[in-house]
Amino acid sequence: MSHWTSLWYVWLILLTVFMLLLCGITASCIKFCCRKKRPPVQPFPRHPCDLTVVAIDSDSTAHSTVT
Repeated sequence: MSHWTSLWYVWLILLTVFMLLLCGITASCIKFCCRKKRPPVQPFPRHPCDLTVVAIDSDSTAHSTVT
């Protein structure tokens, strides 16, 4: 039977997992705090667009209008 203290690699793996978890939680908290303090981003203003409409009938020729 092995003792837990002699299994140093198990403690090393547990310590590594714990440190990664702690770093992830810390990074998430920092990201959340920075997001709250940042002013809201204004969306880009909408520019008017040109629209071309082409109507085709069986009786007349093609007509194009720009609005």
